[in-house]
Amino acid sequence: MNKQQITEFELKTLELLKSVMDPEIEINIVDLGLIYELYYDGDKKINIVMTFSTPACPLGETIISNIKETIKQKHPNFETVIDVVFHPQWNNTMVSEEGRKILGL
Repeated sequence: MNKQQITEFELKTLELLKSVMDPEIEINIVDLGLIYELYYDGDKKINIVMTFSTPACPLGETIISNIKETIKQKHPNFETVIDVVFHPQWNNTMVSEEGRKILGL
């Protein structure tokens, strides 16, 4: 995440997304560093810019579905818009300190 001013709601949403796992690596998508940006518009719309660990990620659609379902369970009337980007390309330096512990890095 590179946004300078993150709101309390956005922080809580990131915490919520820690329950979404990358099924191949078996670590949550937040600690893995797949979420580049998360913005709440203040009116029931969450925008997420994210990536996958590889551009050809075979489970990318599953991850996206899991993100949307996780947010929908907590905020049923919200819209979640997800943009998948590959620049910057993900690498293991994007993994959080907690994620590094989990992965043994």
